[in-house]
Amino acid sequence: MSTEIRPFHLDVPQSEIDYLHDRLDRARWAAQLPGTGGERGIPEARLRELARYWRTEFDWRAQEAKLNAFPQFTTEIDGRNIHFLHVRSPRPDARPLLITHGFPSSVAEFLSLIGLLTDPAEGPAFHVIAPSLPGYALSTPLSGTGWTMARTARAWIELMARLGYDRYGVHGGDVGSGVSGLVAALDGEHVTGVHVVTDPLTAANVATFLPGMAEGLDPNDPVDKVVLDRMDAFRREGSGYLAIQNSRPQTIGYGLVDSPLLQLAWIAEKFEAWTDLPIDRDQLLTTISLYWFTGSGVSAAHTLYEQAHSSEWGAPPAVPQGFAIFGADETVRRVVPAPADAHWSEFERGLHFPAMEDPAGLATDLQAFFGPLR
Repeated sequence: MSTEIRPFHLDVPQSEIDYLHDRLDRARWAAQLPGTGGERGIPEARLRELARYWRTEFDWRAQEAKLNAFPQFTTEIDGRNIHFLHVRSPRPDARPLLITHGFPSSVAEFLSLIGLLTDPAEGPAFHVIAPSLPGYALSTPLSGTGWTMARTARAWIELMARLGYDRYGVHGGDVGSGVSGLVAALDGEHVTGVHVVTDPLTAANVATFLPGMAEGLDPNDPVDKVVLDRMDAFRREGSGYLAIQNSRPQTIGYGLVDSPLLQLAWIAEKFEAWTDLPIDRDQLLTTISLYWFTGSGVSAAHTLYEQAHSSEWGAPPAVPQGFAIFGADETVRRVVPAPADAHWSEFERGLHFPAMEDPAGLATDLQAFFGPLR
Protein backbone atom coordinates (compact mmCIF):
# COMPACT_ATOMS: atom_id res chain seq x y z
CA MET A 1 0.00 0.00 0.00
CA SER A 2 1.30 3.41 -0.95
CA THR A 3 1.47 6.00 1.83
CA GLU A 4 1.82 8.87 -0.63
CA ILE A 5 -0.28 11.97 0.00
CA ARG A 6 -1.40 13.42 -3.33
CA PRO A 7 -2.80 16.92 -3.99
CA PHE A 8 -6.39 16.88 -5.22
CA HIS A 9 -8.22 19.37 -7.43
CA LEU A 10 -11.94 19.01 -8.06
CA ASP A 11 -12.92 19.41 -11.72
CA VAL A 12 -16.25 17.88 -12.72
CA PRO A 13 -16.44 17.38 -16.51
CA GLN A 14 -18.83 19.75 -18.24
CA SER A 15 -20.53 16.74 -19.80
CA GLU A 16 -21.60 15.63 -16.29
CA ILE A 17 -23.08 19.04 -15.53
CA ASP A 18 -24.92 19.03 -18.88
CA TYR A 19 -26.25 15.54 -18.14
CA LEU A 20 -27.55 16.67 -14.74
CA HIS A 21 -29.33 19.60 -16.34
CA ASP A 22 -30.85 17.35 -19.00
CA ARG A 23 -32.13 14.89 -16.40
CA LEU A 24 -33.67 17.69 -14.35
CA ASP A 25 -35.34 19.07 -17.47
CA ARG A 26 -36.86 15.66 -18.20
CA ALA A 27 -37.75 14.69 -14.63
CA ARG A 28 -40.99 12.81 -14.05
CA TRP A 29 -42.85 14.18 -11.05
CA ALA A 30 -44.90 12.30 -8.48
CA ALA A 31 -48.12 14.19 -7.90
CA GLN A 32 -48.91 14.99 -4.28
CA LEU A 33 -52.20 13.79 -2.85
CA PRO A 34 -54.60 16.62 -1.96
CA GLY A 35 -54.62 17.46 1.71
CA THR A 36 -51.19 15.96 2.44
CA GLY A 37 -47.96 17.66 3.43
CA GLY A 38 -44.52 17.05 4.86
CA GLU A 39 -45.70 14.18 7.04
CA ARG A 40 -45.52 11.97 3.91
CA GLY A 41 -42.19 13.26 2.64
CA ILE A 42 -40.83 16.46 1.22
CA PRO A 43 -43.74 18.36 -0.40
CA GLU A 44 -43.86 18.52 -4.19
CA ALA A 45 -43.92 22.34 -4.29
CA ARG A 46 -40.80 22.57 -2.13
CA LEU A 47 -38.94 19.99 -4.21
CA ARG A 48 -39.97 21.65 -7.48
CA GLU A 49 -38.53 24.95 -6.26
CA LEU A 50 -35.25 23.30 -5.18
CA ALA A 51 -35.00 21.44 -8.49
CA ARG A 52 -35.72 24.63 -10.44
CA TYR A 53 -32.98 26.49 -8.56
CA TRP A 54 -30.54 23.58 -8.95
CA ARG A 55 -31.17 23.58 -12.71
CA THR A 56 -31.36 27.28 -13.53
CA GLU A 57 -29.55 29.33 -10.86
CA PHE A 58 -27.14 27.12 -8.92
CA ASP A 59 -23.59 27.73 -10.16
CA TRP A 60 -21.62 24.52 -9.70
CA ARG A 61 -18.40 26.04 -10.98
CA ALA A 62 -18.57 28.79 -8.33
CA GLN A 63 -19.09 26.22 -5.58
CA GLU A 64 -16.37 24.01 -7.04
CA ALA A 65 -14.01 26.99 -6.85
CA LYS A 66 -14.93 27.53 -3.19
CA LEU A 67 -14.00 23.92 -2.44
CA ASN A 68 -10.79 24.19 -4.45
CA ALA A 69 -9.80 27.27 -2.46
CA PHE A 70 -9.07 24.87 0.41
CA PRO A 71 -6.04 22.57 0.12
CA GLN A 72 -7.29 19.05 -0.67
CA PHE A 73 -5.52 15.73 -0.84
CA THR A 74 -6.04 12.01 -1.24
CA THR A 75 -4.17 9.05 0.19
CA GLU A 76 -4.68 5.30 0.23
CA ILE A 77 -5.52 3.77 3.61
CA ASP A 78 -6.70 0.22 4.21
CA GLY A 79 -7.09 -0.43 0.52
CA ARG A 80 -9.15 2.58 -0.39
CA ASN A 81 -8.70 6.17 -1.47
CA ILE A 82 -9.44 8.75 1.22
CA HIS A 83 -10.11 12.38 0.32
CA PHE A 84 -9.53 15.13 2.87
CA LEU A 85 -9.18 18.87 3.33
CA HIS A 86 -6.03 19.91 5.19
CA VAL A 87 -6.17 23.61 5.99
CA ARG A 88 -3.25 24.83 8.05
CA SER A 89 -3.55 27.92 10.23
CA PRO A 90 -1.09 30.80 9.79
CA ARG A 91 -0.76 30.88 13.57
CA PRO A 92 2.40 29.20 14.97
CA ASP A 93 0.50 28.10 18.10
CA ALA A 94 -2.32 26.38 16.18
CA ARG A 95 -3.26 22.83 17.12
CA PRO A 96 -4.52 20.02 14.88
CA LEU A 97 -8.27 19.35 14.85
CA LEU A 98 -9.78 16.39 12.99
CA ILE A 99 -13.44 17.07 12.07
CA THR A 100 -15.82 14.50 10.60
CA HIS A 101 -19.16 15.02 8.88
CA GLY A 102 -22.10 12.62 9.02
CA PHE A 103 -25.07 11.46 6.93
CA PRO A 104 -26.33 12.81 4.58
CA SER A 105 -23.54 15.33 4.39
CA SER A 106 -20.05 16.03 3.09
CA VAL A 107 -17.02 18.21 3.81
CA ALA A 108 -18.97 21.07 2.21
CA GLU A 109 -20.81 21.25 5.54
CA PHE A 110 -17.68 22.85 7.03
CA LEU A 111 -16.99 25.57 4.45
CA SER A 112 -18.20 28.39 6.72
CA LEU A 113 -16.58 26.91 9.82
CA ILE A 114 -13.02 26.29 8.66
CA GLY A 115 -11.87 29.91 8.47
CA LEU A 116 -13.27 30.61 11.94
CA LEU A 117 -11.02 27.84 13.26
CA THR A 118 -7.85 28.36 11.24
CA ASP A 119 -7.68 32.17 11.49
CA PRO A 120 -9.95 33.39 14.31
CA ALA A 121 -10.07 37.02 15.35
CA GLU A 122 -9.26 35.88 18.89
CA GLY A 123 -8.80 32.70 20.87
CA PRO A 124 -7.15 29.39 19.96
CA ALA A 125 -6.49 28.51 16.30
CA PHE A 126 -6.46 25.11 14.64
CA HIS A 127 -5.02 23.25 11.71
CA VAL A 128 -8.19 21.64 10.31
CA ILE A 129 -8.22 18.14 8.82
CA ALA A 130 -11.64 17.25 7.35
CA PRO A 131 -11.84 13.87 5.60
CA SER A 132 -14.68 12.64 3.43
CA LEU A 133 -16.14 9.52 5.03
CA PRO A 134 -15.45 6.34 3.03
CA GLY A 135 -18.22 5.95 0.47
CA TYR A 136 -19.24 9.61 0.69
CA ALA A 137 -18.67 12.16 -2.07
CA LEU A 138 -14.97 12.34 -2.91
CA SER A 139 -13.93 9.21 -0.94
CA THR A 140 -15.54 6.93 -3.51
CA PRO A 141 -15.96 4.27 -4.69
CA LEU A 142 -15.96 1.90 -1.72
CA SER A 143 -13.23 -0.71 -1.94
CA GLY A 144 -15.48 -3.42 -0.51
CA THR A 145 -17.66 -4.31 2.44
CA GLY A 146 -16.92 -3.76 6.10
CA TRP A 147 -16.59 0.03 6.28
CA THR A 148 -18.05 0.51 9.75
CA MET A 149 -17.43 3.48 12.01
CA ALA A 150 -14.67 1.55 13.81
CA ARG A 151 -12.86 0.78 10.57
CA THR A 152 -13.17 4.41 9.56
CA ALA A 153 -11.81 5.50 12.95
CA ARG A 154 -8.73 3.31 12.43
CA ALA A 155 -8.25 4.89 9.01
CA TRP A 156 -8.46 8.37 10.58
CA ILE A 157 -5.83 7.40 13.16
CA GLU A 158 -3.53 6.30 10.35
CA LEU A 159 -4.24 9.53 8.46
CA MET A 160 -3.27 11.69 11.42
CA ALA A 161 -0.08 9.69 11.95
CA ARG A 162 0.72 9.98 8.26
CA LEU A 163 0.31 13.75 8.48
CA GLY A 164 2.78 13.81 11.37
CA TYR A 165 0.40 14.92 14.12
CA ASP A 166 1.34 13.46 17.49
CA ARG A 167 -1.38 15.26 19.49
CA TYR A 168 -4.74 16.28 18.04
CA GLY A 169 -8.36 16.93 18.92
CA VAL A 170 -11.38 15.28 17.29
CA HIS A 171 -14.85 16.63 16.57
CA GLY A 172 -17.91 15.36 14.75
CA GLY A 173 -21.66 15.16 14.41
CA ASP A 174 -24.06 12.37 13.42
CA VAL A 175 -21.95 9.47 12.06
CA GLY A 176 -18.98 11.77 12.59
CA SER A 177 -19.62 11.83 16.33
CA GLY A 178 -19.47 8.04 16.44
CA VAL A 179 -16.27 7.98 14.41
CA SER A 180 -14.76 10.73 16.58
CA GLY A 181 -15.60 8.88 19.78
CA LEU A 182 -14.00 5.73 18.43
CA VAL A 183 -10.86 7.62 17.37
CA ALA A 184 -10.60 8.99 20.91
CA ALA A 185 -11.14 5.55 22.44
CA LEU A 186 -8.67 3.78 20.15
CA ASP A 187 -5.98 6.46 20.06
CA GLY A 188 -6.24 8.08 23.49
CA GLU A 189 -2.47 8.34 23.68
CA HIS A 190 -2.54 10.95 20.92
CA VAL A 191 -6.02 12.51 21.24
CA THR A 192 -6.28 15.59 23.47
CA GLY A 193 -10.08 15.49 23.65
CA VAL A 194 -13.27 14.63 21.77
CA HIS A 195 -16.04 17.14 21.07
CA VAL A 196 -19.38 16.19 19.52
CA VAL A 197 -22.56 18.01 18.56
CA THR A 198 -26.10 16.75 18.87
CA ASP A 199 -29.66 17.96 19.39
CA PRO A 200 -32.71 16.68 21.28
CA LEU A 201 -34.27 14.92 18.29
CA THR A 202 -31.04 13.23 17.26
CA ALA A 203 -30.31 12.16 20.82
CA ALA A 204 -33.72 10.50 21.05
CA ASN A 205 -33.35 8.94 17.61
CA VAL A 206 -29.93 7.49 18.40
CA ALA A 207 -31.27 6.13 21.69
CA THR A 208 -33.61 3.88 19.70
CA PHE A 209 -30.75 1.79 18.34
CA LEU A 210 -27.57 2.52 20.32
CA PRO A 211 -27.22 -0.06 23.12
CA GLY A 212 -27.66 1.31 26.63
CA MET A 213 -28.69 4.90 25.88
CA ALA A 214 -32.35 4.43 26.82
CA GLU A 215 -31.77 2.23 29.85
CA GLY A 216 -33.36 3.57 33.01
CA LEU A 217 -35.79 5.97 31.34
CA ASP A 218 -38.98 6.14 33.42
CA PRO A 219 -42.25 6.64 31.50
CA ASN A 220 -43.74 8.20 34.65
CA ASP A 221 -41.08 10.93 34.69
CA PRO A 222 -42.25 13.88 32.56
CA VAL A 223 -38.82 14.54 31.00
CA ASP A 224 -38.10 10.86 30.36
CA LYS A 225 -41.56 10.54 28.80
CA VAL A 226 -40.68 13.24 26.25
CA VAL A 227 -37.62 11.21 25.25
CA LEU A 228 -39.63 7.97 25.04
CA ASP A 229 -42.34 9.67 22.99
CA ARG A 230 -39.72 11.02 20.58
CA MET A 231 -38.16 7.58 20.29
CA ASP A 232 -41.56 6.10 19.52
CA ALA A 233 -42.27 8.80 16.93
CA PHE A 234 -38.92 8.13 15.27
CA ARG A 235 -39.65 4.40 15.04
CA ARG A 236 -43.12 5.01 13.61
CA GLU A 237 -42.65 8.10 11.44
CA GLY A 238 -39.02 9.12 11.03
CA SER A 239 -36.87 6.03 10.57
CA GLY A 240 -37.96 4.89 7.10
CA TYR A 241 -34.90 6.33 5.36
CA LEU A 242 -32.66 4.47 7.81
CA ALA A 243 -34.59 1.21 7.72
CA ILE A 244 -34.27 0.81 3.97
CA GLN A 245 -30.57 1.72 3.93
CA ASN A 246 -29.90 -0.56 6.90
CA SER A 247 -31.55 -3.46 5.09
CA ARG A 248 -31.59 -2.89 1.30
CA PRO A 249 -28.93 -0.29 0.41
CA GLN A 250 -28.40 -1.66 -3.08
CA THR A 251 -32.08 -1.39 -3.97
CA ILE A 252 -32.45 2.25 -2.98
CA GLY A 253 -29.01 2.89 -4.45
CA TYR A 254 -30.17 2.26 -8.01
CA GLY A 255 -32.59 5.17 -7.71
CA LEU A 256 -30.16 7.48 -5.91
CA VAL A 257 -27.49 6.99 -8.55
CA ASP A 258 -29.86 7.16 -11.53
CA SER A 259 -32.29 9.93 -10.55
CA PRO A 260 -31.11 13.41 -9.55
CA LEU A 261 -34.64 14.13 -8.36
CA LEU A 262 -34.53 11.24 -5.89
CA GLN A 263 -31.04 12.17 -4.70
CA LEU A 264 -32.22 15.76 -4.20
CA ALA A 265 -35.33 14.70 -2.27
CA TRP A 266 -33.44 12.09 -0.22
CA ILE A 267 -30.99 14.64 1.20
CA ALA A 268 -33.09 17.83 1.16
CA GLU A 269 -35.84 16.18 3.20
CA LYS A 270 -33.38 15.54 6.04
CA PHE A 271 -32.02 19.08 5.98
CA GLU A 272 -35.60 20.39 6.06
CA ALA A 273 -36.42 18.24 9.10
CA TRP A 274 -33.11 18.53 10.92
CA THR A 275 -32.40 22.28 10.81
CA ASP A 276 -33.81 25.07 12.93
CA LEU A 277 -31.86 28.06 11.61
CA PRO A 278 -31.60 29.08 7.94
CA ILE A 279 -28.83 27.44 5.93
CA ASP A 280 -27.26 28.52 2.67
CA ARG A 281 -29.10 26.88 -0.22
CA ASP A 282 -25.99 26.82 -2.39
CA GLN A 283 -24.07 25.06 0.36
CA LEU A 284 -26.78 22.42 0.63
CA LEU A 285 -26.85 21.92 -3.13
CA THR A 286 -23.07 21.61 -3.17
CA THR A 287 -23.34 18.52 -1.00
CA ILE A 288 -26.21 17.14 -3.09
CA SER A 289 -24.22 17.79 -6.27
CA LEU A 290 -21.19 15.98 -4.82
CA TYR A 291 -23.37 12.95 -4.10
CA TRP A 292 -24.81 13.10 -7.62
CA PHE A 293 -21.53 13.58 -9.51
CA THR A 294 -19.77 10.80 -7.55
CA GLY A 295 -22.73 8.40 -7.42
CA SER A 296 -22.20 8.08 -3.69
CA GLY A 297 -25.85 7.73 -2.67
CA VAL A 298 -25.48 3.96 -2.87
CA SER A 299 -22.08 3.70 -1.18
CA ALA A 300 -23.15 5.97 1.70
CA ALA A 301 -26.18 3.70 2.13
CA HIS A 302 -23.91 0.66 2.25
CA THR A 303 -21.91 2.16 5.13
CA LEU A 304 -25.13 2.59 7.12
CA TYR A 305 -25.92 -1.07 6.41
CA GLU A 306 -22.46 -2.08 7.62
CA GLN A 307 -22.86 -0.22 10.91
CA ALA A 308 -26.36 -1.59 11.47
CA HIS A 309 -24.93 -5.11 11.18
CA SER A 310 -21.88 -4.42 13.33
CA SER A 311 -21.52 -5.13 17.03
CA GLU A 312 -18.47 -2.88 17.40
CA TRP A 313 -19.67 0.37 18.92
CA GLY A 314 -16.56 1.06 20.97
CA ALA A 315 -15.81 1.82 24.60
CA PRO A 316 -16.18 5.23 26.24
CA PRO A 317 -13.15 7.46 25.55
CA ALA A 318 -10.76 8.06 28.43
CA VAL A 319 -9.87 11.56 27.17
CA PRO A 320 -11.71 14.80 28.01
CA GLN A 321 -15.14 14.95 26.40
CA GLY A 322 -17.16 17.93 25.22
CA PHE A 323 -20.80 18.14 24.15
CA ALA A 324 -22.48 21.00 22.31
CA ILE A 325 -26.27 20.65 22.27
CA PHE A 326 -28.14 22.73 19.70
CA GLY A 327 -31.85 23.39 20.13
CA ALA A 328 -31.18 22.29 23.69
CA ASP A 329 -33.79 21.18 26.16
CA GLU A 330 -33.64 19.19 29.37
CA THR A 331 -34.01 15.81 27.67
CA VAL A 332 -30.52 15.43 26.20
CA ARG A 333 -28.74 14.93 29.51
CA ARG A 334 -31.05 12.00 30.21
CA VAL A 335 -29.73 9.93 27.31
CA VAL A 336 -26.28 11.21 26.31
CA PRO A 337 -23.65 9.18 28.19
CA ALA A 338 -21.54 12.13 29.32
CA PRO A 339 -19.08 11.81 32.21
CA ALA A 340 -19.56 14.06 35.22
CA ASP A 341 -16.62 16.29 34.28
CA ALA A 342 -17.63 16.73 30.63
CA HIS A 343 -17.67 20.13 28.96
CA TRP A 344 -21.34 20.84 28.28
CA SER A 345 -22.71 23.72 26.20
CA GLU A 346 -26.32 24.38 25.27
CA PHE A 347 -27.53 26.53 22.39
CA GLU A 348 -31.16 27.54 22.12
CA ARG A 349 -31.28 27.49 18.33
CA GLY A 350 -29.84 25.23 15.64
CA LEU A 351 -30.20 21.49 15.36
CA HIS A 352 -28.37 18.79 13.43
CA PHE A 353 -26.03 20.82 11.21
CA PRO A 354 -24.58 23.57 13.44
CA ALA A 355 -21.52 24.00 11.19
CA MET A 356 -24.01 25.36 8.63
CA GLU A 357 -26.67 26.80 10.96
CA ASP A 358 -24.45 28.52 13.54
CA PRO A 359 -20.79 28.20 12.53
CA ALA A 360 -19.71 31.08 14.80
CA GLY A 361 -21.35 29.49 17.84
CA LEU A 362 -19.82 26.13 17.09
CA ALA A 363 -16.37 27.61 16.50
CA THR A 364 -16.52 29.46 19.82
CA ASP A 365 -17.46 26.26 21.64
CA LEU A 366 -14.64 24.32 19.98
CA GLN A 367 -12.24 27.02 21.11
CA ALA A 368 -13.61 26.94 24.66
CA PHE A 369 -13.31 23.16 24.90
CA PHE A 370 -9.96 22.58 23.23
CA GLY A 371 -8.32 25.79 24.45
CA PRO A 372 -7.08 24.39 27.79
CA LEU A 373 -6.20 20.94 26.39
CA ARG A 374 -2.71 19.91 25.37
